[in-house]
Amino acid sequence: MKAIIKLSDRPNLWGSFASGLCLVHCVATPFLFAAHTGHVHGHQSSPMWWGFLDVLFLLISFLAVFWSAKNTSKNWMKFTLWIFWALLAGIILNEKLELIHLNHEIIYLPSVALIVLHLYNRKYCQCNDNNCCQE
Repeated sequence: MKAIIKLSDRPNLWGSFASGLCLVHCVATPFLFAAHTGHVHGHQSSPMWWGFLDVLFLLISFLAVFWSAKNTSKNWMKFTLWIFWALLAGIILNEKLELIHLNHEIIYLPSVALIVLHLYNRKYCQCNDNNCCQE
């Protein structure tokens, strides 16, 4: 393994990491608070700080997508990263504002897609010289 990670790899690594944590957060929430409801009655099912994690992951993900899209060699990758980030942001915003009813599992799609896209972008879509082709 390389001892030093290239500067261009960092946004993709952070994006994969943030999307992965978001995915774990989304998967763990029902289990953690289903167990918690048996102990506490009459209180909200999750603490306020737990809900702020969504916003924190979304912010980190935004920065990672911004820098990854800026440094990718493929135009389709820029577009795809932003589409899935917007989908993730829309789902989280909808969940917070309770605008329309969506299955909670729908959030897994953009989370997994962002993980895969960042890893793909890191491996195949980086320019190492000035002769890099735009596809």
